[in-house]
Amino acid sequence: MATMKDIAKLAGVSTSTVSHVINKTRFVSEEIADKVNRAAQDLNYAPSALARSLKMNRTKTIGMLVTTSTNPFFGEVVKGVERSCYHQGYNLVLCNTEGDSQRMRASIDTLLQKRVDGLLLMCSTLVGERIDIFERYPDIPIVVMDWGPMLFSSDKIQDNSLQGGYMATKYLIEAGHRDIGCITGPLIKHQAQMRYEGYKRAMNEAGLGFNADWILEGDFECEGGYQCFKQLYERGNLPSALFVCNDMMAMGAINAANELGVSIPDDVSMIGYDDVHIAKFMTPSLTTIHQPKYRLGKAAVEALLKRLEQPDGETQMVQLEPTLVERSSVMPINY
Repeated sequence: MATMKDIAKLAGVSTSTVSHVINKTRFVSEEIADKVNRAAQDLNYAPSALARSLKMNRTKTIGMLVTTSTNPFFGEVVKGVERSCYHQGYNLVLCNTEGDSQRMRASIDTLLQKRVDGLLLMCSTLVGERIDIFERYPDIPIVVMDWGPMLFSSDKIQDNSLQGGYMATKYLIEAGHRDIGCITGPLIKHQAQMRYEGYKRAMNEAGLGFNADWILEGDFECEGGYQCFKQLYERGNLPSALFVCNDMMAMGAINAANELGVSIPDDVSMIGYDDVHIAKFMTPSLTTIHQPKYRLGKAAVEALLKRLEQPDGETQMVQLEPTLVERSSVMPINY
């Protein structure tokens, strides 16, 4: 493998001149620069990424932790992260925690030992935990994505789940529904709590009562939505509409409804949350709250790079606003 010394010998210049040309650290005349670049090309020289990272104290690599899920929401966010890293000239190292706290800590340790420039964390198993390893790397910038309270300082990117839950329920109310149920996510998770709070706010604002039989706690996965709708059906009288707090549970709920002979939306209207790519291809196509997944990923990368440039700046919290996507799973009614 060719070295700078080999290039210097072929071009008839000093090794330091070669370094300045390749690293663009000092002005070198066009004639000399051309000589050096031609020599480098002739020798098939490739600069060492490792050597450059040691010199610049940057590896141009970002580490990201996610919790595994069948929910394509995570994949769509990662797509935004990866594309933004590419446009910024960064590499992305992705680790899956499998929802396991011990594996999460081992992954963080591995990424930090590999000298990533910063970390993106999108794994709710961190909520409420003290991560001692961060204390050993106090200068590593961290951006937390889409989940709530932590015991360590970081920049944060999230969607406004309270507003999204409110918008979903208000849309059902404005469509004429008064008997409205809710399948929540796991209420230990911040985003699930906020979507449920939005539901309650809209119901209270409209002066509507709550039927405990129509409120069930799911798991943000298809199976949870499927089982919750079956429980709802077994309890007897169905609501006229359901706010299901993510699209994957809505998919499971629609499947259960079909098995039970309940028509969506003729018998029960349904609205989801996230607007994953497959939501518009469901039967019926799902009315839902759009969460800006690509922008969530892009904003996280931008926040991390800003923190790298301004390490002592104030901690920032970027909140992305949800929007309503109307499709075919909600039927307006008149009482």
